[in-house]
Amino acid sequence: MNEETLTLNEMCARFGVTARTLRHYEYIELLQPEKIGRTRYYRSREMARLKLILRGRRFGFPLEEVRQWLLLYDVDPNNRKQTEIWIEMSARQIDELEHRKLELEETIEELKHLHRISIENLEQQAE
Repeated sequence: MNEETLTLNEMCARFGVTARTLRHYEYIELLQPEKIGRTRYYRSREMARLKLILRGRRFGFPLEEVRQWLLLYDVDPNNRKQTEIWIEMSARQIDELEHRKLELEETIEELKHLHRISIENLEQQAE
């Protein structure tokens, strides 16, 4: 059975990223596609890693934390250490996101208040 292989453009299309993003991830050694000539080929390992990278970015993790987490995967085939670190990282990130959420809610309420006051002021000027 042949393993699925994607080119750079196919990876971009499948995962909704730019070629520049993939080359950057390669440059900082998050991805290691096979190169034949000037063509990059991405196999299942790289596809799985990209899924994890994108998920980590969506959750707001810095790339360096994503890198550290991916390195643990290569060291521990049972994924125990990776899972332990993930639990710690995700707990910290949940706290950070909850804090940002509260700040955003406060900002939205303040903006709504200023919006209402502006409308009321404009209506009073029209009278």
